[in-house]
Amino acid sequence: MINHVWGLFTHPDQEWHQIREEKEESIGHMYLTHTLILAAIPAVAAYIGTTQVGWVIGDRAPVMLTHGSAIWMAVMSYVSMLIGVGVMGGFIHWMARTYDATPSMARCIAFATYTATPLFIGGLAALYPHMWLGLVVGTAAICYTVYLLYVGLPTFMNIHADEGFMFSSSVLAVGLVVLVAIMAFTVVLWGIGVGPEYTN
Repeated sequence: MINHVWGLFTHPDQEWHQIREEKEESIGHMYLTHTLILAAIPAVAAYIGTTQVGWVIGDRAPVMLTHGSAIWMAVMSYVSMLIGVGVMGGFIHWMARTYDATPSMARCIAFATYTATPLFIGGLAALYPHMWLGLVVGTAAICYTVYLLYVGLPTFMNIHADEGFMFSSSVLAVGLVVLVAIMAFTVVLWGIGVGPEYTN
């Protein structure tokens, strides 16, 4: 897994070929060895950042979350990321039939996980929860994730580049819908009182 993560940042086109040629893994093995580990990076970083560093607003003391609140929010974001990867993998698996590709569900989840790698790694910025740092790192992570999607999908699915562009655009659109749905769910939870609790 680590070799692929490094390769996706240094030579993504070649790395997608290597990932495609690998022996297929089960969905359970994929989650245990890849998705669960990568998705934990932003959740753990956010927990540490919000309880140990906090946000500085003006000249006031840093604002931090209580440990209970931070754990709850970290767990919820972690579960949301795991579900999001599964949903995206399911959509890619379903959509592949349109382009006469026949990847397994496990391979589609693997593709979704590897494509989201920059977002997971970018979650390290949450160790220091500063607005501008989060904005810069988040924008860079999103841009590189989109790049990996458009470069990797034609290679991974072994389809023509033109079809890969249309396929990637569909995946991107669904990804945005999933993101909005997660945000809406968060707003609903906050509305019923399951929101952050601050130390000061």
